[in-house]
Amino acid sequence: MDVKLAQRMQFSTTWIDLDKLVRKHPSGSLRFTRGLKEKQKLPVVVSAHFRPKRNKNGHRSVSLEVLFSHKNFPATVLESGSFHVSSDESLILKNRSEEVGPYINGRCIYLVGMMGSGKTTVGKILSQVLGYSFCDCDTLVEQELDGTSVAEIFKLYGEGFFRNKETEALRKLSMMHRLVVSTGGGAVIQPINWKYMQKGISIWLDVPLEALAQRIAAVGTNSRPLLHHESGDEYSKVFRRLSILLEERGECYANANARVSLEKIAAKLGYRDVSSITPTAIAIEALEQIEISRGRGGHCL
Repeated sequence: MDVKLAQRMQFSTTWIDLDKLVRKHPSGSLRFTRGLKEKQKLPVVVSAHFRPKRNKNGHRSVSLEVLFSHKNFPATVLESGSFHVSSDESLILKNRSEEVGPYINGRCIYLVGMMGSGKTTVGKILSQVLGYSFCDCDTLVEQELDGTSVAEIFKLYGEGFFRNKETEALRKLSMMHRLVVSTGGGAVIQPINWKYMQKGISIWLDVPLEALAQRIAAVGTNSRPLLHHESGDEYSKVFRRLSILLEERGECYANANARVSLEKIAAKLGYRDVSSITPTAIAIEALEQIEISRGRGGHCL
């Protein structure tokens, strides 16, 4: 149901408590936008038949029929049929982008976080909904060196050389507008990089180490120069090395204007683990955290 439409209309005096509806039917759940949550009660007659089903990705769907009555209209079905609980993600994402767009005002958005945290995937979603261009900082460095991969750059020239090239890339990007930039996992350790990123808005994608290790171990470490030489089974060596890196970088990540915690998103959506969270849901949370950081004076830890 369109939230703005619901807010404009004068409904009948029949009310239903959304919280009680969900509690009464624990086998299924609904996700409403913030506008509906704030109202708590809606003057509508709801006929809901919950038949939870899970697809191979673990997403639930429900069968739901919502009717309303109004002095100028007969009882009308607003929603019916089966749909995913997260079916309104695209609409929420669009609404959030419109809300924060004036505040962002063309400034670049820099995504920071550990390797494997989803900066590229989420960055592309954000760039699309905001009408921005997307840029991967590592790719810029590789292009400057005739396509040499980051792993090869580390091997041939060392990490210090790469970090200098990374800083130069961020310097150039800081002079541009309307970009979503995916930074390298170690970009935060150079104070000068923050000088450049502070010209825009920085967002930390905070993903639990266990989830990061599982993601990286699943695809291998050949493209991860800081992990490739660890010994042991794939998951254990990745987790061990990531733990050391996070200890070194954690305070640096916390310098970001906004923090997107996947653990908090999972708790909010009722998921047992973060692997069930969609990239779109992460992008929605990123925009919400930008809005929150605005209310806190532009800094959110």
